[in-house]
Amino acid sequence: MLTAEGCRQRRQRLWDRLDPPPDSDHLRLSDPLHLIYLANFFVDPFSLGAGFGGYLLLRKDGHAKLLHDNRMPQSVAEAHVEERTVVPWYNSQAPARGPRQLVLLQTVNPAHDGLRIHDRPGDPYAATVIRTVAEMRRQKDPDEVALLRQCMKAGEAGHAWARANVRPGMTELDVYCGVNTACIQTAGHAVIVYGDFAVSPGPERRGGPPTSRVLEAGDMLILDYSVVIGGYRSDFTNTLVVGRDPTPDQQRLYDLCVQAMAAGEKELAAERSCRTVYEAVRDVFDRAGVAQHFPHHAGHGLGLTHPEAPYFVREADETLLAGDVVTLEPGLYVPGIGGIRIENNYLITPRGYERLSNHTIALR
Repeated sequence: MLTAEGCRQRRQRLWDRLDPPPDSDHLRLSDPLHLIYLANFFVDPFSLGAGFGGYLLLRKDGHAKLLHDNRMPQSVAEAHVEERTVVPWYNSQAPARGPRQLVLLQTVNPAHDGLRIHDRPGDPYAATVIRTVAEMRRQKDPDEVALLRQCMKAGEAGHAWARANVRPGMTELDVYCGVNTACIQTAGHAVIVYGDFAVSPGPERRGGPPTSRVLEAGDMLILDYSVVIGGYRSDFTNTLVVGRDPTPDQQRLYDLCVQAMAAGEKELAAERSCRTVYEAVRDVFDRAGVAQHFPHHAGHGLGLTHPEAPYFVREADETLLAGDVVTLEPGLYVPGIGGIRIENNYLITPRGYERLSNHTIALR
């Protein structure tokens, strides 16, 4: 989880960076991303609290107060704040005290006087808060990177399971269930696993959620998924040829993707242009005469959302920052051969990068 000191420092940086400053000595926040980032207030999605949240009141002097109802999961007890108010809503003995959202809102604003929530769309200050927090989130703090490593460790276990167990006759759903189980067991608790678990015959299907489609020998199966822990997420990819050795054409697509990833890695460092990273990846495909089969980005930022800034795209106008966590994901989708995508995650450093994901990238 995020640390108390990390949350405290982010709250202080937020106040220091807000421009113009708010017209009061405190902020009222409700965006779930902001509550995770600034206070480690994470609502376990595997609970009856899923879909609900709380309010975070941040004073300029650093004091943080949290308000939430009494039916939240245990995960919210790990929030890092100086003060907490738990609002009675339902005790299993008497009817609930009205709609869940309204009970909490009435506690925050008993006078019904048009209380401002500073990060809620429609508030005149929301754009400033949302933009400032988004800019801060580009450069990950050590506690954020540590949480991302947990996501990646769980994701690596899923890829290892797939390499050892995928075979003809299974369905895409069978693969998802096996990967999901491996990720959960490694994490030690229930986690969200989402993404692409899809056979790709070529450009007509580059990914998608798992279906009842039965795997056949020679299929190219794209496994591009994320593991979510505490709101943060990994995102890395492998493609497997099911049940036999790859054909020469499939092997060529793989070799080109590996070369493209290596070319992109050479451009990963603080102050490098994101467009340069994209062009390095695409240039490998261009020189091989297959760039028309590379239709998407070359990678993107990663953290509390997916994707997030920066973006490795044709029209990129961003520059890499030390502390960015990014992906590289070259892919090719060729009719009559199949689709392939590989992907790693990286922490950008002043002089280069650290690769954070450690799954095996190979066709078998």
